[in-house]
Amino acid sequence: MIAFLLRRAGIGLLTLVLASIVVFSVMEILPGDPARLMLGMNATPEAVESLRNQMGLNQPVPIRYLDWIGGLLVGDFGRSYTYSSPVIDLIAERASVSLPLALISLALSTAIAIPVGLFAASRRGRVSDTLSMGAAQVGVAIPNFWFALILVYVFAVWLRLLPAGGFPGWGGGIWPGVRALVLPSVALALPQAAILARVTRSALLEVLGEDYIRTARAKGMPRRIVLWRHALRNAMIPVLTIMGLQFAFLLAGTIIIENVFYLPGLGRLIFQAITQRDLIVVEGVVILLVATIVLINILVDVAYAIVDPRLRAR
Repeated sequence: MIAFLLRRAGIGLLTLVLASIVVFSVMEILPGDPARLMLGMNATPEAVESLRNQMGLNQPVPIRYLDWIGGLLVGDFGRSYTYSSPVIDLIAERASVSLPLALISLALSTAIAIPVGLFAASRRGRVSDTLSMGAAQVGVAIPNFWFALILVYVFAVWLRLLPAGGFPGWGGGIWPGVRALVLPSVALALPQAAILARVTRSALLEVLGEDYIRTARAKGMPRRIVLWRHALRNAMIPVLTIMGLQFAFLLAGTIIIENVFYLPGLGRLIFQAITQRDLIVVEGVVILLVATIVLINILVDVAYAIVDPRLRAR
């Protein structure tokens, strides 16, 4: 198991190094002077030159890359010109919204998808299977921002049960913060649950045709035990893969939902940084999200090894 973890960690580290080179290179090859882009075309030459010196743009490219990587290793992501604040502080503040939002959404999608997938697989070809997979297909086809608008109209405007947007912060207590994240979490979770339910059903149908499942049934084992203890565990490899991809998407791809609900999260921070040409913030947030996704992939690989010990030798 130790060798397996070391191999996966080495692959993750190599991926992160390559990703850092790509992110840095993309920022370098953008047309125009980054300092002038950030200050605007009407900025004076003195102001542009001062910002260039502050950002280290007068140094050779390899030196700038090494300085950037060295800063990342000690938690120095640079300083935002727009917000006049360290980038790491902006990320920490916004992550306190995006991370709980992603975790709640993933928990909701998993709690919905796996029982639905089990239900549909155990009733293959019946009306209930067709209806549940039809509903899942609708969930896949409809974008999450449409769900968000419907949820706002029903639960915020019509029933007045939940807030339509904004985030009060965690300083006022856990419940007000969670309450503000309920609607965006559901809006994110429903389409992801539809995808995960279809994957769960397909994986279970493949496993249910195996000989050991038929043997367990022939021994008189209850159907519920066969499904939950034997079939589901052996069908978890593709399910875990989709869950890992979904968490990465929920953490990094919430720009639309965070703007619909006016949530001060990482997605909205990236959107604002791009519109304000704050390239230092964009660079820092993107590399942090890449590192998070690499970590998630390592954790998914570990989950593979726990579910199926045969994978530890690969």
